[in-house]
Amino acid sequence: MASSLRDTRSAELYRRALTRLPGGVNSPVRAMGSIGRDPLFVARGEGAELIDVDGNRFVDWVCSWGPLIAGHAHPEIVDAVTTAARAGTSFGAATEREVELAEEVSRRIDGVEMVRMTSSGTEAAMTALRLARAATGRELVVKFAGAYHGHVDGLLVAAGSGLATQGLPASPGVTRGAAADTIVVGWNDGEELVRVVAERGSEMAAIVCEPLPANMGLVPPAEGFLELLREQASACGALLILDEVISGFRVARGGAQELTGVHADLTMLGKILGGGLPAAALAGPASLMRMLTPAGDVYQAGTLSGNPLSVAAGIATLKLLDEPAYLRLAGVTQRLADGMREAAGPSCPIQVQSAPGLMTVFFSAEPVVDFDGARGCDLDAYGAWCRELLSRGVYPPPSQFEAWFPSLVHEDEHLERTLEAAAAAFAIVAGGGR
Repeated sequence: MASSLRDTRSAELYRRALTRLPGGVNSPVRAMGSIGRDPLFVARGEGAELIDVDGNRFVDWVCSWGPLIAGHAHPEIVDAVTTAARAGTSFGAATEREVELAEEVSRRIDGVEMVRMTSSGTEAAMTALRLARAATGRELVVKFAGAYHGHVDGLLVAAGSGLATQGLPASPGVTRGAAADTIVVGWNDGEELVRVVAERGSEMAAIVCEPLPANMGLVPPAEGFLELLREQASACGALLILDEVISGFRVARGGAQELTGVHADLTMLGKILGGGLPAAALAGPASLMRMLTPAGDVYQAGTLSGNPLSVAAGIATLKLLDEPAYLRLAGVTQRLADGMREAAGPSCPIQVQSAPGLMTVFFSAEPVVDFDGARGCDLDAYGAWCRELLSRGVYPPPSQFEAWFPSLVHEDEHLERTLEAAAAAFAIVAGGGR
């Protein structure tokens, strides 16, 4: 840890946290060990900025890892949550607004007729796999290397996100039996997928993927790859589960499915769905969703599922996401991506990969098309670059394996500050500063 950080309030809180929280944090992605420093402790957020406990102000490109598409403490969302809280924070009973949110999701995503809310993307993934296995009478699941679908035992195999940051191939505590039900295929490797389906397709319950993978950094699908997934799933009788926890309502009104034209049998949602509060969901056609209890026999439950505060925040957020909002978000993302390429210049080889509302800067001379490519990037250079950005008041994802999250409240001023800091940081890295 740099000497200038030793006496900060963040450092003091981190020392205390280490005695009570494993690793000093409640989620691995909050740690900054992968970029060679201790984590920041945040005091508050305002629009597109974070203010830490030492009073330092940062342009925030993490935005709570995706939920805050409208920025921090948006007045309409805060008002909605405050109003809901005055009526009660939790009931353990059905509410009208749960129905309203489900109706809005159904309007936005083709093929979605019913929604079952959960409190996290991990719970949505657990429910999706259980439902797929019940619907097909099969057990095997195909996932893709570098994809992270929450900390579900059977999916913590060749996973991305924090697991990739820590360099762990899986997690201790995951049984051989759980892992044995998962087949891992290389992302964008159509030949391998076709071969696996030909060999094991009759045993497959589901193919699960992020249509825009953002947990190994943003690595878009190759042309025709998602169409191949849809074709192969249908051909072998498996369900195609699209994990839109990150991309849902971010890249387009109807998520990545609207953007790509490839539609799921089951869709996992989260992040923006809760507007910054804990919420996620599984969504799909009534024929499948009615298999869940109490309509059917596939068990799923959650005390805080459809929590009134989360539902209020989700509805308020979705109301802000109209066509002009998505055009603005796409514009901000494009300007950020183009500016990064220009800021790096020829002396610092990088790849900038983006989709509306998502971006990753890879320290690589070649485009990143799969998990091996992401792991092959210069992670030390990325870490040094991030440290320089932080020292200049810009808060990037503290991991090469995560995406940046442009928001509706990132203004010209934030872009200018970010790109000026990025250019200076690129120059230091190119000069050998690590």
